[in-house]
Amino acid sequence: MKTTIILLLANLVCIPYRPQAQDLDSLVDLPAAAPEAVTATFKSGYLINAKTPETIHCNELDFRVDHRFGDIAGRAGGAKNFFGLDNSTDIRIGFDYGILDNLNVGLARAKGATSITQLYETNVKYRFLQQTLDHTVPVSIAFFGSVTASAMKASDDPTAASSFAKFGDRLTYVSQLIVARRFSHMFSFTMLPTFIHRNYTAFGDQNSLFAVGLGGRMRISNRIAVVADYFFPFRDRRKKEYREAVLGQPYYHALGVGLELETGGHIFHLNFTNATAIQESQFISETTSSWRKGQFRWGFSISRRFSFAKST
Repeated sequence: MKTTIILLLANLVCIPYRPQAQDLDSLVDLPAAAPEAVTATFKSGYLINAKTPETIHCNELDFRVDHRFGDIAGRAGGAKNFFGLDNSTDIRIGFDYGILDNLNVGLARAKGATSITQLYETNVKYRFLQQTLDHTVPVSIAFFGSVTASAMKASDDPTAASSFAKFGDRLTYVSQLIVARRFSHMFSFTMLPTFIHRNYTAFGDQNSLFAVGLGGRMRISNRIAVVADYFFPFRDRRKKEYREAVLGQPYYHALGVGLELETGGHIFHLNFTNATAIQESQFISETTSSWRKGQFRWGFSISRRFSFAKST
């Protein structure tokens, strides 16, 4: 009897507090977790000719070497030139440094593969939007901009692209938006609206040029992927026809395909492309080699990252 009375009293005492406890729980406003960002849309900041939105981390240095050989086939290729390996059309050595996790600056030196050579480049890449796993942000977007200067001797021919009257004539500017999406763990795609301005060009050529690039990466194993990219420049038709008549050969669109190999701290690209040049200002505006004529070449890219972050 005493036990029953005690239980009834305990229940009566607790009843007033139950609604209060429920009300307190309903008043608790926990902050929603931030959407998780998609990482490693691409494994590198580069495909073949195209950039990707990937940036290196703060206080990291990325050292990269790009190399293009001669034509594999066609008149300038074949066994006599060891399928292009005897020749080098362009070489680029570059350093990119992470100011922030999404902001990189870079310096590079390239041989150059057109009438303009001895190229020095400064660049910046800023990723200001990153795709999220819940699709609230469907794409990653980065801006890439570069200024390239030629150190070659000025030509005495006033119609040549290298007839530099002043230092400003040696400068070329590239502005590029890199829009990318990882559709699955196997496939990623990117689109690159690009604007190029050359302060000085050969007679009859255009100073400003707009182009659109497309690129993709298909993973075939944990460390191997197939990569490809393509650039379509929107040239002025009359100036294009005039320059082709002067050159004696047409312009073509840059197309590259290759394999991406991840080996520890290295990302290695083995590629094939009809573009002889590596810099955007040259391969987009002045590719005169054709896949159909066998004028495509071996190329490779290798990068290595170094961290300068203080250990904690």
